[in-house]
Amino acid sequence: MPSIAGARSSSTSIVAGDVSSPQKRRLRSNSNSIDDPVSNTPSKSCSPLKSKSPRRCVNDSPSRNGTNVETGVGGSSTQIRSPIKKKLLDSFLDKPIWNPTDSEQLCAVKEALHVSTAPSMIVCREDEQRRIVEFCKQSIENEKAGSLYVCGCPGTGKSLSMENVKGCLTVWAKETGVQLPDMLAINCTSLTSTSEIFKKILEKSKPNKKVNGRSTPLKQLQQLYSQKQKPSGTKMMLVIADELDNLITSDRVVLHDLFMLTMLPFSEIILIGIANAIDLADRFLPKLQSLNCKPSVVSFRAYSMDQIIMILKQRLMALPYTVFQPQALELCARKVAAASGDMRKALAICRGAVELLETELRESSCTSTLTSMVRVDHMAIALSRAYKSPIVDTIQCLPQHQQIILCSAVKLFRKGKKDTTIGELNKFYIDICKSTLIPPVGILELSCMCRMLGDQGILKVGQSRDDKLRRVTLQVDEADISFALQGIRFFKNCLQLSISCTRPMTTKQNRQNLPSHSHCICRKTNQLNSTQLNS
Repeated sequence: MPSIAGARSSSTSIVAGDVSSPQKRRLRSNSNSIDDPVSNTPSKSCSPLKSKSPRRCVNDSPSRNGTNVETGVGGSSTQIRSPIKKKLLDSFLDKPIWNPTDSEQLCAVKEALHVSTAPSMIVCREDEQRRIVEFCKQSIENEKAGSLYVCGCPGTGKSLSMENVKGCLTVWAKETGVQLPDMLAINCTSLTSTSEIFKKILEKSKPNKKVNGRSTPLKQLQQLYSQKQKPSGTKMMLVIADELDNLITSDRVVLHDLFMLTMLPFSEIILIGIANAIDLADRFLPKLQSLNCKPSVVSFRAYSMDQIIMILKQRLMALPYTVFQPQALELCARKVAAASGDMRKALAICRGAVELLETELRESSCTSTLTSMVRVDHMAIALSRAYKSPIVDTIQCLPQHQQIILCSAVKLFRKGKKDTTIGELNKFYIDICKSTLIPPVGILELSCMCRMLGDQGILKVGQSRDDKLRRVTLQVDEADISFALQGIRFFKNCLQLSISCTRPMTTKQNRQNLPSHSHCICRKTNQLNSTQLNS
């Protein structure tokens, strides 16, 4: 019964195909060919020249049918799907596709994606809000002043979370019967002077009294919170100072005095400062740290891809129709999370993609369901417009040494400096050139290249008799420089290298990392670079 034996051997090989070794499969296939005379007849599907290698296809065996193999491979590949993409598909397929030609639907979508539109619920920031609310509750219950510093990158939900915090405190005060403190929200960018913040605090603490013009508002606040007997009707005050880094002055007195108001013996101020810099308290408030009065810190991290998708879905959930393809939202979330994690940037890009679809439908007569949704190509164009600027094209077309100068400036200004000298910039420039085995140019040529970058609006170079003492300031955003040079591995490594790392790279690594457009204004250096590139 050769056919039964062949069927039995085939089923055995299919079951044990995953655990058997290539040698066992070969022996079994040989035994099958001996037992079954039908298998010895040549066929196209069993040709030894076209058979798959066990190393290339582990689940395959010579005795399996082609249909079974295709079904197994196809079944395994179709089952592999990202859980995020599956959830997006499930949620978006439940709603009908929107009609972008309807003006009401178009306005509703743009309004839902606008930055000024407050969402119905703030997601992905529950832990940070809980910590801020607990800090405020503890200060109110103990009737004790305190300070809190909220930091994080732009567009991470700091200011939006504070609105939710004020609402939570209002509900908590009504439920517990605790006296709710007076709330004062100040945006420091709207102040005409840095000391005006003390005037606003004094007017809030004494609403029915005129401010005495004989002394400054700061001295009146210090006197008010230094005496034990307070005027009747006074209660605690919650001061939320947004964009706190605008109060940084050369002597740092205003910022220091603001936080010191919470350390007065009878102070009733709960101060919450919001800024982007993570180490603002360490850099600009060293006296508070020496007095053991350093404020507590709550850090808002940049949004991840999953969090950006969740927030976009939460904003679009109120709409009764589907606007975006799931892949388009995922593309936007991936790019924004990799670049900055700025949610405001993601919302602006989605609005730009909607406007692209609107323009496309206005110019064409096709209004099928496939063209009615915001597709991946719309999102890709919106992303390229958002992250690419004319200055990026200018930086990408610069000679190699001028790009190294910009990388040196970025590394130098990351240490908190706003300007430097050409002499100090030259040290960073030489370190990067030594680490990559590129001959550096002289100080005169470096000064000449800095002036060329100044003519293009990238650097600002001051005047001085000595070239080393010329002041240099970066006129463009550091993110534009990083984005312009991130595609070249050489400059990506330059931005990641620490200044103490001077270990030279090998010739093979240097040849792989160098950009193809390396040239210099100096003929001698240009010859050295071309010799190094061709070696």
